[in-house]
Amino acid sequence: MGTDRKIALITGAARGIGRAIALDLAGQGADVVVNYRSRPDAAEEVAKEIRSTGRRALVLQADVADQDQVETMVARMIEEWGGVDILVHNAALHRGGRVQKIGLEDWDTVLHTTLRGAYNCCRSVVPLMAEKGWGRIITISSNAGVHGHAGDTAYGSAKAGLIGFTKSLAKEVAKRGITANVVVPGFLKTDMTAPLFNTEEKLKSEIEGIPMGRPGDPAEIAEVVSFLAFKASYVTGAVVMVDGGMGM
Repeated sequence: MGTDRKIALITGAARGIGRAIALDLAGQGADVVVNYRSRPDAAEEVAKEIRSTGRRALVLQADVADQDQVETMVARMIEEWGGVDILVHNAALHRGGRVQKIGLEDWDTVLHTTLRGAYNCCRSVVPLMAEKGWGRIITISSNAGVHGHAGDTAYGSAKAGLIGFTKSLAKEVAKRGITANVVVPGFLKTDMTAPLFNTEEKLKSEIEGIPMGRPGDPAEIAEVVSFLAFKASYVTGAVVMVDGGMGM
């Protein structure tokens, strides 16, 4: 299949990495569903940029942790556009705290959005992809899920869980023409990391561990996602580190 007329669903697409992925996929020829949970204004801005490229954009609200909301979102996609070819599960929430201090509610919020969200989305879209015999699923993990960060037991667990989830999924769907891969961003300048950029000492400390000597940009993550979506037809079950060498 060519790269034109693909339909991509990006969860958590209103800001940061999700926004960059949505714009890059549109630039590669995809029509994009911009999913958001709580920022309709930001989601509409992303959709406006996509439409300016000549591609279609559909803004849909859904909390991916809620299976009913995900099913409603996918049903709306089918009604409007007929299905989905590419799923990028990027939606996540961060709640930090040492293990003895993080509350159960925060723990559940992180795990449900990140990991249950992936399950909810894949449960709804895999049958559609299998029916077509073509699909691309890309989950966005984190360095915290590979190497661990102090104070990130919840977030690290959720992001590590995505790796196991995606590898198992890749084996389930490989013979149906569907690939499933993980992208692991390193230290980026996003809303989540913005406080670190306000303190030169903290920023220097983070950069010291990066061989390339700089933080990454969400657009650099998006480029890899687009490669996996459009070019990497013989890549599945891979964990792609996009971290400036930080994980070496």
